Order: sequence, then structure tokens, then C-alpha cells
Amino acid sequence: MTERVFRFKGACNNYPWGRTGSESLASQLQRKNDRDFQLTEDAFYSELWFGDYPNFLARLLEAGELLKDVIGQNKEGMLGKTASEALDGNLPFLPKILSIAKALPLQFHPNKGLAAKLHEQDPGNFKDPNHKPEIAVALSRFEIFAGFKPLPEIEPLFRLPPLQQFGPSLADAAARSDKELREVVRSMLEADAKTIKSLITLLYTNFLILNPGEAIYMPADDIHAYLSGDIVEYMARSDNVLNLGFCTHAERYYLDVFTNALTFEAHSTNDVMLSSQKSEKSKSGRTVVFSRLFASSTLLKADLQAEESDKISASDGLGVFIITKGEGDLIADGKEFDLSKGSIFFVAQGIPVE
Repeated sequence: MTERVFRFKGACNNYPWGRTGSESLASQLQRKNDRDFQLTEDAFYSELWFGDYPNFLARLLEAGELLKDVIGQNKEGMLGKTASEALDGNLPFLPKILSIAKALPLQFHPNKGLAAKLHEQDPGNFKDPNHKPEIAVALSRFEIFAGFKPLPEIEPLFRLPPLQQFGPSLADAAARSDKELREVVRSMLEADAKTIKSLITLLYTNFLILNPGEAIYMPADDIHAYLSGDIVEYMARSDNVLNLGFCTHAERYYLDVFTNALTFEAHSTNDVMLSSQKSEKSKSGRTVVFSRLFASSTLLKADLQAEESDKISASDGLGVFIITKGEGDLIADGKEFDLSKGSIFFVAQGIPVE
């Protein structure tokens, strides 16, 4: 009989924007959790994936079986009826740890309609037909460009002579529209990188600094660029992305798709930030839930001090959790488990945890 609560291990990747060696939180957590993990101090460790997405498949910690195969033995019993039917028995979300040393590309994730179209046209680069809204929760100081500023804040900049070549119409209040802004974005992205490298982020987007525990929500189609810090990233089940800034010209062949698909809904910095509330599933109130819901799932965060505990009531769907610091004990499904930094657990639907 398949266990319904068990520990498993994820996998790290090595993008060059990640922190190196033991400086990376991704490598620290993987090293603590997986005794077979071999750390190389001069290697990049950018992300730790801990889900069943094909790029970096998770495995059970001791037996080594693929997480997706274990779930596949009893999809509804493990995931719940809704999740098992929605994505053919796959996890409805994709969780990661990111450890960022330098800027990721300026990017956005396509909405459901565009994702399906891109997947059909180019399955090599767009491996699934799903959209990808995402939540990022800071584990350290986290810097990010996120979302377009309100147009009244952008417009005065284009009265300056060096910038008039990109957006003359924006200086005319009567001409302001998404169409004009879209063309300005296009002209700036086509510009010579030596003279205007990724200037769009500095002029158009909100710059935010998050403290540990603070969160941000990025809907599909919204522009953003992570700059530095350690985060938990939680998103719908997709790896689709369009990159345009902070990257080489050779990576910019989707410029037309990028600019045509962008949404230009303005946000203040307060709009971009994501609040949390005490979770209704938390007995002690020490576990909070972030207020965005997608893929029929939510993101919880528990902060427990020495001698503190919390009980999370059962859900009609699965749970996946990771310990980012500290140690303790877990009681679930009639068993007790040790918790320590890096531990990752799967909890099947219908099981409360303490």
C-alpha cells in the first residue's frame, strides 16, 4: 500500500543568474535533504524544483521512485477528485526555491490562450499549453521590477530630449493609449543594447524591495524581472516564459509576441504586493494564507518559534511543503516525522497535519 505522507527530494538547476556553491539557498536546502547531492563550489545553483513537472522530476527520498509514478498509483486518493481530474493526475502547481545573484531576463508568462497557441506552434520552447500566474515570497531581502507604473508617472520622462525618439506620443495626453505604449515598448526593445540596455525596466516598471515574509503576485501577461534575493516561488503548472530584457539579442526572437501580448494595466507598488491573512485551516493562527487563488490551490506559510505548534485541518486536495529554516516534528496520518532545514513532504488529500 502506498504511503500517504512521505518525504521526497527535488532537483537543482544551474542558470548563471543563480548564486554559486554553498552561498545558494537552493543548494543548501538540497544538500540538507538529499545525502546523494554533490555540491560544487564554483557551480551555479539557481533553482530547486520540488514537483512533478518533467524538467526536473522529484523522487522519493529513500526509495528513489519518481513522485509522479507514486501519485499515479492512486491519483484520486492522493490528489483529491478535483486535482486528479483537472490535469490528468499531475500536481496542479509548480513550487520552487530561487536563489538569485543577478538579474533574470525581463519577462512575462503567456495567458491560457496564448500559451496553447505557442505550445502548438513551438512545443520545443513552450512545453505545455498552460498559463503561469505566480506568487513569490521573500526568504531574504528580495529586489524586483514588477508591473507597469501608472502612465502619468511614465509620461513626463518622454518629454526629455534623449527619450523623445521612443515615445513622442506619450507626451501628448490625448494620444495616450495601450497601442502607443505598446509601440514605445517595441521601439525600446529593438534599440541598440549599448545605448539603451534594458532601459524599459527603469522607466516603466515598479522597483520593489521585499523583506523576508513579504510576497508579490504576478498574473500571466504582466512584465517583471527578478534582481536578487532568495524566494519561494509558487505558480500554476507551467514553465512557459517569454524573455526580452537582460538577455542577449539572440534570445529576443519573440519580440512581436512579447509586445503584442503584454497587458498594460498600471499598478502602484501597493497593488503589486500580496497580503496574507490567518488561515482558516490553522488551529493556533500561526499559519497564514496568501490571498491569491489559482489552479484550485493556495499557498500557506507557518512561522513557529520554540515550543510553538499548529494544527492544519484536512483539505480535499494534496499538500506539498518545504522547511526553509529550523527543525521540529510533524504528526500526520498516525505517524511522527522529524523536520529539519531542507525537508520536503507530500501529504495526500484528507489528512490533517500538526
